[in-house]
Amino acid sequence: MWYSLFKLGLFRPYVRFVMRPTVAGAENIPQDGGALLACNHLSAADTFMLPAMIERSMVFPAKAELFKGNRGLKSKLIAWFLTAVKQVPMDRGGGRASAHGLQPVLDALSGGGLVGIFPEGTRSPDGRLYKGKTGVARLALEAGVPVIPVGVVGTELVRGPLGFRNTRRPRIIIGEPLDVSSHAQTLSEQRTLRLVTDQVMAAIQQLTGQVYVDVYGSRVKHGDLVGQDMSDRIRTTPGSHDA
Repeated sequence: MWYSLFKLGLFRPYVRFVMRPTVAGAENIPQDGGALLACNHLSAADTFMLPAMIERSMVFPAKAELFKGNRGLKSKLIAWFLTAVKQVPMDRGGGRASAHGLQPVLDALSGGGLVGIFPEGTRSPDGRLYKGKTGVARLALEAGVPVIPVGVVGTELVRGPLGFRNTRRPRIIIGEPLDVSSHAQTLSEQRTLRLVTDQVMAAIQQLTGQVYVDVYGSRVKHGDLVGQDMSDRIRTTPGSHDA
């Protein structure tokens, strides 16, 4: 109930009439059954623009700590909202905790849900496409669902003449589903997870035309590569080894 109320009563009208994105390829989303939508990440608007513009209900995993509501009134409201609209928590701490934290997302996929994920794990620091984390491959292979690549273009929020932040000519491009089931038998191998992840990122790149940087975006934003020249990490496509 809450999901439909927020989507149809608030987010969809705002997105459609204020942000005014164009959508191409909506027919590539199956009408039912579990599927994983893998999208590049340019802006905070991506998290609500895509769900608002498609017909099916959609789950976007959120950081597990946001569901705790233990940091004052604002955090309590966020936790209530995420729970009310039936989003699921995902642990992003890495290691065993992170692997175990995928279970709520797997449950949603196995239950026939449509789940969205940003394989880069963070917003792009400069509009380029960065290396995908292998959780997208693990989820698709363990749940046995197709991956639908999604590209967003122009969703960055910019300040207008009156001081309001909005997008300029945003586009959502939904690609054809990728069947990765042939790799299910070698799911436990890291090279399989990387191969499938690169395949997904390459499909996203084809939709967006972004320059690909073969390094995790988090390292460039707030890690050991902050402020460094990434020209030597640029590749033609994900998975390629050209310099």
